[in-house]
Amino acid sequence: MYQKMQVGRKSCWKQLQASFFRLLCLIPTGFPVRSVDMQRTTDNITIRQGDTAIIRCYVDDKVSRVAWLNRSNIIFAGQDKWSLDPRVDLVTKGQLEYSLRIQKVDVYDEGSYTCSIQTKQKPKTSHVYLIVQVPASIYKVSEDVIVNEGSNVTLSCLASGRPDPIITWRLLNPSAEPLDGEEFLDIIGIMRNQAGRYECKASNDVATPDVKYVNVVVNYPPTIQKIQSSETPVGRMGMLQCDANAVPKPEFEWYRDEKRMTNTQSINIQMLGTTTILGFSNVSEEDYGNYTCVATNRLGIQNASVFLYRPGTGRDINSSSCASQSLWLMVACLACLFFKC
Repeated sequence: MYQKMQVGRKSCWKQLQASFFRLLCLIPTGFPVRSVDMQRTTDNITIRQGDTAIIRCYVDDKVSRVAWLNRSNIIFAGQDKWSLDPRVDLVTKGQLEYSLRIQKVDVYDEGSYTCSIQTKQKPKTSHVYLIVQVPASIYKVSEDVIVNEGSNVTLSCLASGRPDPIITWRLLNPSAEPLDGEEFLDIIGIMRNQAGRYECKASNDVATPDVKYVNVVVNYPPTIQKIQSSETPVGRMGMLQCDANAVPKPEFEWYRDEKRMTNTQSINIQMLGTTTILGFSNVSEEDYGNYTCVATNRLGIQNASVFLYRPGTGRDINSSSCASQSLWLMVACLACLFFKC
């Protein structure tokens, strides 16, 4: 965009230069003006949207007429203001300056400005091109996303600004390292460790970057992470524990053989987030044996064996028995899940 502007500037100035001098003939005399100091005039001025731009023009006492023009429009002729824009005025400190001030600059102010003067020898002009920069602003970003593990996800972040902003992405947890993506971030086969808060940042070095966030939730079936068996004498309290990760949060059930366990006077089942505890208030000989912890959500099911045994049997209480998925147990659990048994 800026390259096209630069190409058009020279042709624009050539077309306008002839008209500038004709317009000067209409400007009244009597204003103490001076010729432009070409060495002190800036060719380009870059300004941020909303700031005040002062376009400098310095003159001496050899001038009969002077004016400011924007494209083909006269802004000031001598001290007479032709523009109706209240944001525009002159800066005439002392006898050496005839500068144009534009307050609260906006993008439509961008373009070529000319300080044009008539001397006894020949006309002179000083061209200044005003470039208006706009801070980066994100105007559209993806809504929060909930997907199943393995799905493809595309996050979008659209921003405007001058110059065009650069868009970057980060997953803030755990490492917040940059991701490969610009306006669109594609995640192929998303995994559970890619869930979290995604940051979209738009920057163009004009002002502080604009930042927006997208929360991504990844659903996945239960995985039993830890089981704790118990070596407990008769008459004592015993406790079996089972931990599982899942999104949505898993539901737990306990089984002994094919029978689902429920709360009784001597048995207490607790659900603590992603942990379940099967407690025995007074262990008896009949309580010893193999129990099955079952974790389910709408995406899947997993189970593991946990043991309550008498002291001296030599069983490893930290044994991580392989999570089995016997047919009878899966059918029983799913039936209970759907029929609320």
